[in-house]
Amino acid sequence: METIQNFINGQCSESHSQRFAPVFNPATGEQTRQVVLSSAAETAEAITAAHHAFPAWAKTSPLRRARVMFKFKALLEANMDKLARLISNEHGKVYSDAIGEVTRGLEVVEFACGIPHLQKGEHSANVGGGVDSHSLMQPLGVCAGITPFNFPAMVPMWMFPIALATGNTFVLKPSEKDPSLGIALAELLKEAGLPDGVFNVVNGDKEAVDVLLTDHRVQAVSFVGSTPIAEYIYSTASAHGKRCQALGGAKNHCILMPDADLDMATNAIMGAAYGAAGERCMALSVVVAVGDETADAIIDKVTEQIGKMHIGPGIVDGRENDMGPVISAAHKAKICDYIQSGKEQGASLLIDGRDFRIEGHENGYFVGPTLFDNVSPEMTIYKEEIFGPVLSVVRVPDYQTGLDLINRHEYGNGTAIFTRDGETARQFSEDVLAGMVGINVPIPVPMAFHSFGGWKRSIFGPLNVHGNDGVRFYTRMKTVTSRWPASVRLEQHTSSFVMPTME
Repeated sequence: METIQNFINGQCSESHSQRFAPVFNPATGEQTRQVVLSSAAETAEAITAAHHAFPAWAKTSPLRRARVMFKFKALLEANMDKLARLISNEHGKVYSDAIGEVTRGLEVVEFACGIPHLQKGEHSANVGGGVDSHSLMQPLGVCAGITPFNFPAMVPMWMFPIALATGNTFVLKPSEKDPSLGIALAELLKEAGLPDGVFNVVNGDKEAVDVLLTDHRVQAVSFVGSTPIAEYIYSTASAHGKRCQALGGAKNHCILMPDADLDMATNAIMGAAYGAAGERCMALSVVVAVGDETADAIIDKVTEQIGKMHIGPGIVDGRENDMGPVISAAHKAKICDYIQSGKEQGASLLIDGRDFRIEGHENGYFVGPTLFDNVSPEMTIYKEEIFGPVLSVVRVPDYQTGLDLINRHEYGNGTAIFTRDGETARQFSEDVLAGMVGINVPIPVPMAFHSFGGWKRSIFGPLNVHGNDGVRFYTRMKTVTSRWPASVRLEQHTSSFVMPTME
């Protein structure tokens, strides 16, 4: 059976830990590969490679670093199909969604290609008599990324393109559930001309993570995952003097106003709730319907659309499915437990996806689209992130009650409102306590040149990922104040006909 190893110092590196984790095809439930679970010593070896590669890479001009990113971008485009198929086979999401994931990651690479401009500092002449001041945005050193299973290509590319472009070196610890993408991206970076040791991949579990959080050579840690783990990552990394951005869980609500375009809202809610089997930190899992008439109408339309959904493997011949399986048998069981708790706690279970079966894929990890009505804030299915294809409808009498409901929740990742009224939408965008807001947009993920991040217990750390926050996170500012004494100006005695930037 194929074993997915590490990528250290420019080459695949065989682990000697003798610990492995199975990698499954979620559509069939069959084990397809195994991945090494690296030892602490092997994780330290990757950090050593990155540490040794840092001085030369940091001194490489931003223009040359950008050229590596341009080549990497071209290779991503050329290998889009291969990468998407890897994602579908290990994660389970449908092929078009996998293509979309790689594309969103590619957009961050495109942003990083502009690093010669983005990394420019500031300059002030004559801040005093004959005194000038200027700033430098310098790289940190070795940076680490710890990434989740749900976006094995996109989330790492939220991190390392900007880290590398700004002159840092990087160690990636991907999810052990779908680890092949990390190695594939490392190989493409090497092909793009990235020097050995600048980007490394260590597969593993908590043993590897704890080394990344405590080794003094690691200067910054980026993380995306659940809130309890995000809090652990942030507190541990910070206690060891590291810069840290740790993105946690979510429970994204949308307010559905009575004046909304119901057909548009229904289509948006369907994709946001059930796309990628709900395994998105930006999944829309709660509809806050203003008025019973609005709630009844959206339930009728969602019920009708669920009946038309095609569910099955991520890669098929012919018509593509709308939704694939969830990541693992354990996660399927967890989702089913949430559904049972909602039923027991008094929510109206209108559509139950627990017994969903597909002929020929009986062992796959499929959970059908699930719909609850009459959900209330004290219920577990309302309070906790399910990370599955479960949509809850909460009924409220008016807009203000709905807004207050959202603002009281412990998470504040993303939110949306569906309305035709500009004043209501504007007020919502100002008053809602969430980091990303959609106006008639169900999944308001910012483009790469803006920054992604939530509020409240959806993030730990002051800076978000990609965009200008990403550049700020992976650099530190140094301000130089200079005064030059009067001196005899020496004449230049030799001529040069080469542009200075070429020397």
